[in-house]
Amino acid sequence: MPTPSNPIISHYHRGGLFEAILRRLQESGVDLASVTPQDLAPVDEFHVRGAAVTKELSGTVDLKGKQVLDIGCGLGGPCRFLATEYGCQVTGIDLSPEFIRTARALTKLVGLDGQITFLEASATNLPFPDAHFDVTWTQHVQMNVANKQRFYSEMSRVLRPGGQFLYYDIFYSGTGTVTYPMPWATDASHSYLSQAAEVHALLADLGFRQKSKQDQTQAGIAFFEKVFQRLATEGPPPLGLHLIMGESTQQKLGNLLAHLREGALVLESGVVVK
Repeated sequence: MPTPSNPIISHYHRGGLFEAILRRLQESGVDLASVTPQDLAPVDEFHVRGAAVTKELSGTVDLKGKQVLDIGCGLGGPCRFLATEYGCQVTGIDLSPEFIRTARALTKLVGLDGQITFLEASATNLPFPDAHFDVTWTQHVQMNVANKQRFYSEMSRVLRPGGQFLYYDIFYSGTGTVTYPMPWATDASHSYLSQAAEVHALLADLGFRQKSKQDQTQAGIAFFEKVFQRLATEGPPPLGLHLIMGESTQQKLGNLLAHLREGALVLESGVVVK
């Protein structure tokens, strides 16, 4: 399969990803006939702090039985968590055809394909009717979206009145220079970092009300410090995000950790209500 021409899709593209994950599961001693969502967590939670922060964020609101849209779903780990833990009907969208192919295959593998739908689609042109979802969800997505106005407008459009938007994101602090590559971008040409205050103002203009927010920066730093300690003593695990990020994994994560320490980048989670 040729490398995609879209620089964002190209950045994330790894051919044969599902097959690579199956091989690594087998190498780890996992029975492919009884794979669980927890078995997949090392590779399908592509954001700082992984599955732990997905669990934390989901606990900030009542999600039981809700219709949820995960925008920028990646390999679908959070979708599978929400379906399993809260009985949600979840739809995940992503620009990457390979991510969507892999998300569908992994979801079928763990027997959740009746609760989750995955679509290849753009976050700025959502293929859903107005007021269709109870909850929208994003983790480390807006940095890849140039048109923030369109991104959050579409999110508002598909949310029902009183619906909630849950986010966990990376923001620019307003000081310092960002060095690439990063986990979300090979270079600055397809990185669209914003300051948190700019996004909050945009959401307020669209009629959203901030319900809660939390600075996650120090927790992210502590997480990465443990990751690099393990890498130094044990090397990369059989199943991990290096399957997505490739040979430059440590450089990308090292750059992100350095910028969090220096204060150029910050991590924030929160809930806003339409």
